[in-house]
Amino acid sequence: MIWIGLAIVVVTFWLIYKNYEARLVLCLSGIVMALIGQYVCGSNVTLSTAVDAFIKQLVNGGLVPTIVTVMGFGYVMTFTKCSDHLVNSLVKPLKYVPAIVIPGAVLITWVLNIVLPSAAGIAAAVGVLLVPALIALKVRPVMAASAVFAGTWGSVVSPGLMFNPQIADIAFKAKEIGAPDAMIVIMQEFLPCAIGALVVAAVLALICMFLKEGVGSTQLSSAGDALEGGLAEETKKDFKVNPIYAVVPVVPLVLLVLASKQVGVLPTKVFSVPVCMLIGTAIGLMVAIINKQKIGDCSKRFCRGAGDGFCDVVILISAAALFAAGMKSIGLTGALVDSMKGSQSVAMFAAAAGPFVMAAISGSGNAAALAFNEAITPHAADFGLTIVQLGAVAQIAAGLGRTMSPVAGGVIILAGLAGVNPMEIAKRTAIPVIVALVVTTFCMFMF
Repeated sequence: MIWIGLAIVVVTFWLIYKNYEARLVLCLSGIVMALIGQYVCGSNVTLSTAVDAFIKQLVNGGLVPTIVTVMGFGYVMTFTKCSDHLVNSLVKPLKYVPAIVIPGAVLITWVLNIVLPSAAGIAAAVGVLLVPALIALKVRPVMAASAVFAGTWGSVVSPGLMFNPQIADIAFKAKEIGAPDAMIVIMQEFLPCAIGALVVAAVLALICMFLKEGVGSTQLSSAGDALEGGLAEETKKDFKVNPIYAVVPVVPLVLLVLASKQVGVLPTKVFSVPVCMLIGTAIGLMVAIINKQKIGDCSKRFCRGAGDGFCDVVILISAAALFAAGMKSIGLTGALVDSMKGSQSVAMFAAAAGPFVMAAISGSGNAAALAFNEAITPHAADFGLTIVQLGAVAQIAAGLGRTMSPVAGGVIILAGLAGVNPMEIAKRTAIPVIVALVVTTFCMFMF
């Protein structure tokens, strides 16, 4: 039964790699394993139990409100152009300090990805400004796109990323933390991730110097020449940044930090993630009124974002829960836990390598990280680790793996903007993210 379970898991992730619908694949695989476990193994985890696991995530009071409000808020920021003001306010200074343009582009994208936690979305929003601007400074188009792509994993420390609320919920149920608060997880993983971001920026800058693709490079492709004369011209147009509008997207994040237990300026119970996101959305509605935009359309954008969050994120989490229940039913979870018991190094390697490789191959490590966190992370104490440590490493690895994938949505967008091959971008980000994975994983278990 263990070997049958492993075969089903391998087929599951192969189908996800081949771009079959991840939610459907995870659900079907979980159902098959649950049926085998119930009728062949006589497991206590039946098909009914697995379906209950799916349903519980659909109405999870810690996960669902957080995810749908964050997504709704993000849609409002795009509608009101507040995100454009924030991006432009951070991008423009780079033009005046050529020496830091490559690491600066990485770090700016990384920080913005915390506020707007969508890799593809931030690649488009920042890329349309930064790629032409860097090319205008004679940076090779492939390096310009690589600098932006290398920063598209900042969402790993965002309260809107599905994994942070998931890990907090698991840790709370295990009584490891006092509340199912995603900010508790984020505060523990922020410093290691920030160090990882600096590592990515520094290593990519060194690669840029070695390949001589930085500022002043004359080795421009025909696509780069076209961009320099075309899209780059767009960045020369005066975009009047309204500092008030630029601050709006950051307001919920600031409130969450001030309300975290580590800071304690605001009451944690009052300023939860949904509350802070709704406050930001209310400010966005006021911006819409000032800009003479239809407030009804702005409200619809929030609802659309919330709906997309439920469809794309919550149901994926639910599918992963059903899949994990199937693994438990067939006995695979117990076997994996037993194989890792007493060995921190094995657990650390599995948490980092599994989601990382899956994300690098498929362009999304969500399914792998979610499944790992549902099945293995609750048993972190058996390996001498905390749930936050193990779960955070899995989701950070997924984010980093995606940042070297040639089939990720973000790299395809950036490749189109720069007129280069996505594989060439992935080649340049591979070494920086692998180094960052090692450093960040080490820091997570040391701090």
